[in-house]
Amino acid sequence: MRTPHLVCLDIDGTTVDHDGRLHDPVRSAVRAVLDAGHHVTMATGRGVLGTLPVLDQLGLVDGYAVCANGAITLRLDPALPDGYEVLEAVTFDPAPALRVLREEFPSALVAVEELGVGFKVSAPFPDGELDGTPQVVPFEELMAHPVTRLTIRDPESSSEEFLAGTERIGLHGVEYAVGWSAWLDITPEGVSKAAALEVVRRRLGVEPGATVAVGDQRNDLEMLRWAARGVAMDNAPDEVKEAADEVTGHVDEHGLVAVLDSLR
Repeated sequence: MRTPHLVCLDIDGTTVDHDGRLHDPVRSAVRAVLDAGHHVTMATGRGVLGTLPVLDQLGLVDGYAVCANGAITLRLDPALPDGYEVLEAVTFDPAPALRVLREEFPSALVAVEELGVGFKVSAPFPDGELDGTPQVVPFEELMAHPVTRLTIRDPESSSEEFLAGTERIGLHGVEYAVGWSAWLDITPEGVSKAAALEVVRRRLGVEPGATVAVGDQRNDLEMLRWAARGVAMDNAPDEVKEAADEVTGHVDEHGLVAVLDSLR
């Protein structure tokens, strides 16, 4: 058998398509990699509630999962009452970032994640964009408690406009990533998928040279650079492709399958 690898997979735009569908060839390829003795860890911007259904569809019942862009790490164990436990949840005070972001993006929607519960929001998000049943609360309540993640969303804007505005105001003491739409995720300083996956790698005893990561968005940049083999999807922005060691096919063409088949 080949040396066991740690295979780190983004979810949206990588493992599932942009409609959230997991296709059978991808599911089968993930199962084959597990059967070959490798470790598969999902590393996603999704919260816990949004990650669990994908783990279930893939049959990932043990090991680890990284959620909220690295702010939350789960240990999976079917013997546990919920099938998982939270190993780490890194929080930060969202108030300073929210104040400056509200000035720059006054009409944007705001969401803060409640671990394992869902989201509190300033106003309803477009259907299907947040997991669970978001609770609309006063803006002041969004700033009242430490959170694992803060999300800013403007359905009327573009990712380029969001990125320009974020760079213009500057954000200090946090990490941030702009998504494929006008979507901004903010996490605690020092938190990233890569940082969380490094902890997972050490726990599993996998050598650094036996790490593979596949992703498609800016929140995957650190992960792709961290892995010994970083692979960008063909549907990724150019800056993500440039950060990767190689580029595979489009998510709609099951580009992940070629990467996984190469590990068998």
